[in-house]
Amino acid sequence: MEFPRYATFAQSFANTIPFSEGIGFIAKIDDPEKDIDYVYYVTAHEVAHQWWGHQVMEAGVKGNAMLSESMSQYSALMVLKHKFTPEILERYLKYELDRYLSGRAFERKKEHPLEFVEGQGYIHYQKASLIFFALQDYIGEDSVNAAFRRYNKQWKFKDAPYPSSADLLKEIRKVTPDSLQYIIHDMFETITLFENKTLDATYAEKGKDNFEVTLKVSAEKMRADSTGMETPIPFNDWIDIGVYGKNKAGKDSLIYLQKHKITQKENTYTINVKSKPRKAGIDPLHKLIDRHSSDNTKGLVKK
Repeated sequence: MEFPRYATFAQSFANTIPFSEGIGFIAKIDDPEKDIDYVYYVTAHEVAHQWWGHQVMEAGVKGNAMLSESMSQYSALMVLKHKFTPEILERYLKYELDRYLSGRAFERKKEHPLEFVEGQGYIHYQKASLIFFALQDYIGEDSVNAAFRRYNKQWKFKDAPYPSSADLLKEIRKVTPDSLQYIIHDMFETITLFENKTLDATYAEKGKDNFEVTLKVSAEKMRADSTGMETPIPFNDWIDIGVYGKNKAGKDSLIYLQKHKITQKENTYTINVKSKPRKAGIDPLHKLIDRHSSDNTKGLVKK
């Protein structure tokens, strides 16, 4: 339901979703390859509130926004994931990452981990988008859906006491393999940051439909406290390495994307692809909280 742009928000009610003309009805989105379809995204977010915030109400404690806004952000991103290509979705993730980094830079009190977020939109909206998207990328969308489904079944339409973020994390832990339990600590319980960078990227043509990409990257991992002080921590993570080619429309298109175990700062990879590579890098889709994401990929130079 449209309302005039005296305000610019959308909100979900039982049978109605009021939607400001200022963030939807007058939006100009002509080319999904160039324009971020934020109207589609906001609509999916508000519909998701019919589950998260309506069927299940959260307790009035720290971390409560994770159970309504963050879960709706994730649900909306999954709708986008099944509609758009990874190359288009990357722009949404990069936008959320930049807004999170900007938000924490201007934090006037102290930054909380997502599990204990306290009225900080840049955390329960922007950071949560990245975290939940990365979570399903690591453990599988079906696993996250299973955790959400069990959480919903246990708590929907119940009166007080209402659930807290700990109740959702309990369900997420059940579907997360032992080898990946560390990501729950990194993503939800602490403020964990990355500094991923592509140092050098070259390729050689080895024959027809055979190109060898040599990629040198660096990776660092830090943990921040509530005041922003950062401490380096050991690296033992699975991170995407990606190579882009060109599609029929001349746009960047992923031709290789695979997770690699990284245990040290500098790493070199040799990757064979079947079409001419254009650029390559580490975490090219911006799934991780990277302090400087503009240097994740680099244009390839022929040897």
